[in-house]
Amino acid sequence: MTELRKILHVEDDPDIREITLLALVELGGFEVLQCASGEDALAQAVAFAPDLMVLDVMMPGLSGVETLAAMRALPELAQTPAVFMTSKDIASKDEDEIREGAIGAIQKPFDPVALPDQLRQLIAAQQTR
Repeated sequence: MTELRKILHVEDDPDIREITLLALVELGGFEVLQCASGEDALAQAVAFAPDLMVLDVMMPGLSGVETLAAMRALPELAQTPAVFMTSKDIASKDEDEIREGAIGAIQKPFDPVALPDQLRQLIAAQQTR
């Protein structure tokens, strides 16, 4: 079982990046690399070697879904678990693309205090499958 230590967070909104960083570093104790775009994440992700990728769904340039597809094409990241964060209704039937390739999705607005444990629970559930 892989320990969750390093998280790649891809989010174009600086306020959400800031809140997420505080939650993951201060409350969760994680090492976090934040990127403002999918393109930026693709340039840095392999060197960072994340244990988990947390991707915003709607971003300018590459969307979260497109970013994840590009990450999956890289051998070093092909098996890295991913979680989407989205303001879209993740329960709606047209959000199958969000679930495909990801171990879960977190609805925005999210609870920063609960976020580290939510991510740990998603990883634990995926590892017991």
